[in-house]
Amino acid sequence: MMNCLQSWPEPVVRVQSLAASGIQAIPERYIKPPSHRPLSKSDFSLPQEVNIPVIDFENVFSSDHRLRDEALRCMYSACSEWGFFQVVNHGVSHELMKGVREMWREFFNLPVEVKQEYANSPVTYEGYGSRLGVQKGASLDWSDYFFLHYMPVSLRNQNKWPATPATCREMVAEYGREVVKLGGKLMKAFSMNLGLEEDFLLNSFGGEENVGACLRVNYFPKCPQPDLTLGLSPHSDPGGMTILLPDENVAGLQVRRNDSWVTVKPAPNAFIINIGDQIQVLSNAIYQSVEHRVIVNSNKDRVSLAFFYNPKSDLLIEPSKELVTEDRPALYPPMTFDEYRLYIRTKGPSGKKQVESLKSPRPLNE
Repeated sequence: MMNCLQSWPEPVVRVQSLAASGIQAIPERYIKPPSHRPLSKSDFSLPQEVNIPVIDFENVFSSDHRLRDEALRCMYSACSEWGFFQVVNHGVSHELMKGVREMWREFFNLPVEVKQEYANSPVTYEGYGSRLGVQKGASLDWSDYFFLHYMPVSLRNQNKWPATPATCREMVAEYGREVVKLGGKLMKAFSMNLGLEEDFLLNSFGGEENVGACLRVNYFPKCPQPDLTLGLSPHSDPGGMTILLPDENVAGLQVRRNDSWVTVKPAPNAFIINIGDQIQVLSNAIYQSVEHRVIVNSNKDRVSLAFFYNPKSDLLIEPSKELVTEDRPALYPPMTFDEYRLYIRTKGPSGKKQVESLKSPRPLNE
């Protein structure tokens, strides 16, 4: 189905160029229906101080059992109740985190014709883009992005990565290496907390050599009417998990908690981790992927790096046999990540409808 779409269904508009043109009102295409618009602070029913859990990742592998048990307990409740948490002391160099974010900011500030050389299409998705779904006439988000493949190595094509700034390719390679390493450690902790062998989840993803990993760098330009639009519409992440390097100066990520949206306040030098739909399936919904969205700002632009850590795309993903019981039958049918991605790519972001629609109407083991 996607192969027929060699190009976007209508001309692609770069949001950064729109923002830079000095418009006072945003085009109709970016205006969300009233029920989807960001609420003002006073409309939140939860106190604004509420933030997602922050976990000292060093403690997860500590030889001090008390520290380790407490950190694992916090992580378990974050994965099952929030779907989101922040990690500090995660082992990735703070200089690298800062450097890679600044380097991408530099890329987005290059002349548009330089960035256009990397323009993406629905076929590859890789490259410089400004829309996610392929439906004609769809409501659009106030953001541009750069998407690239990192793992498996066979998909990695450095020629598709920007040649400017000069440090880009080298930095992306180093950043990818470090974040994949962190992803492997997180998977161990997730498995241990589910009472599974510590390599269970990683092996379900195809093992260290075969995991899929890709990077989407998000650029959210300043917006003259931030109350009418969103930088990213509500969605849960389709893959395994996301390791997000947020903008340290401007908050924008909001996580759905019950019936409210909580604005995440990034901890210094932290990564924000969230559970994706594939881990929700493997854990038989003990761990939850959670809807999130991004709000934009009238005074400041934002840059964030979302690193997606995914299963090998042709492996069947289904609830772990150890987590299927008579009381809790398998909630999802087996499906490869490729099949799932195709299922959601045509639609673009739409809350948690996609993963919830897979739930079987009756136990699958009957």
